[in-house]
Amino acid sequence: MQITRASDYAVRVMIHLAGLPAGSKVRQSELSQATDVSGHFLSKVLQQLVRSGLIWSQRGSGGGFGLAVPAASVSLLEVVEAIEGPVRLNQCIEEGPSCERKSWCPAHHVWAEAQAAIVNVLGAASMANLASRAKADSTSSYRLHPRPIWISGVPRSTRGKRVRRTQGR
Repeated sequence: MQITRASDYAVRVMIHLAGLPAGSKVRQSELSQATDVSGHFLSKVLQQLVRSGLIWSQRGSGGGFGLAVPAASVSLLEVVEAIEGPVRLNQCIEEGPSCERKSWCPAHHVWAEAQAAIVNVLGAASMANLASRAKADSTSSYRLHPRPIWISGVPRSTRGKRVRRTQGR
């Protein structure tokens, strides 16, 4: 089993947004740069995250994306399931008559135990905790903003002036 690229990218986006001050909104182009995800693919991921209610979007010149719920209340499991649907290791884990063998199959209990472990681990990892780890880890590839950002990504005091981006951003 492997998490898809779409889920990986959604997690990157959510960690980045969770690391921003509450109420921040970020343009898609900035999210693309900060998460190293191509704009076209990112657009699809963002649409799914908006549909799931995890983020909001605002169109137009002052638009952007932001968290729709507090980062502490969003788990890694919720982000993955927003993209993939419910996590299922095997068809026999589903409720109801999904497999005629599950009542006597010796592997069913192993699948169920592994499923529960995955759900517990992913469910215990909040976006707020992951964003905190990213901030604390100086080698992190996530480019979190240490102070509030503006739509352009440039603080108000430097708007209208050409600003050279540093490599750390």
